[in-house]
Amino acid sequence: MKIDLTGKNAVVCGSTQGIGRAIAIEFAKCGANVVLVARNEASLRKVLRELPASKTQNHNFIVADFSEPEELRRKMQNFASETKPVHVLLNNTGGPKGGEIYKAETGEFEQAFRNHLICNQIMVQALVEGMKRNEYGRIINIISTSVKQPIKNLGVSNTIRAAVANWAKTLSVELAPFGITVNNILPGATKTERLYSIFEARSKTSGRSIDEIKDEFLSEIPAGRFAEPEEPAYAAAFLASPLAGYINGINLPVDGGRLNCL
Repeated sequence: MKIDLTGKNAVVCGSTQGIGRAIAIEFAKCGANVVLVARNEASLRKVLRELPASKTQNHNFIVADFSEPEELRRKMQNFASETKPVHVLLNNTGGPKGGEIYKAETGEFEQAFRNHLICNQIMVQALVEGMKRNEYGRIINIISTSVKQPIKNLGVSNTIRAAVANWAKTLSVELAPFGITVNNILPGATKTERLYSIFEARSKTSGRSIDEIKDEFLSEIPAGRFAEPEEPAYAAAFLASPLAGYINGINLPVDGGRLNCL
């Protein structure tokens, strides 16, 4: 079985670091034409140079800030009107800061809702008509295992991730007749800047060392290690491919067995 995305056009959000970057590289390895989306142009150019490319592949990037939804809407509408239809959309946005939910300001929920659900909606609305014309579409959302089991001290993130999961499930039913699937990947603790920022924040609020926090996380993972960013990327490549055409509306954990539920 070979995952082949040759000739497929893929948009990958949050693609300058961590899981998003790993997915962009994996899509390119599988033959896709990749469009990177993030807010830092210098970082986008750096990742663009890292993408594998054959003579037939053409990679590009869009500078867009997900804290500015209307700017994103304008740029994506322009992109959709000027280029070939997109086959694969990978929604991925950095999570909100940690903390107990009862201490969170209402503005934190509003900002997270915009950055995640509203911007995902904007991306879909800009690109879904092209998917319909192709009779092929893959919308993949990078969320969190908190969709199934809330994570301590990530109250705002737990709330917003669940909203995105239910949005995606609803979308999967509506778009299935057009050959479009919508699925969520739920990464567990993965070696990214986000994970280490969580360690640091918890260390500061609890007075414990970063090593103690790290060991606490590891104790909850049956695999006994953190994921490499490439591991959720492999799952994304499969879901993006024709091989996954009958998989729709699911939450796929990539967590080393951390979740205590099916």
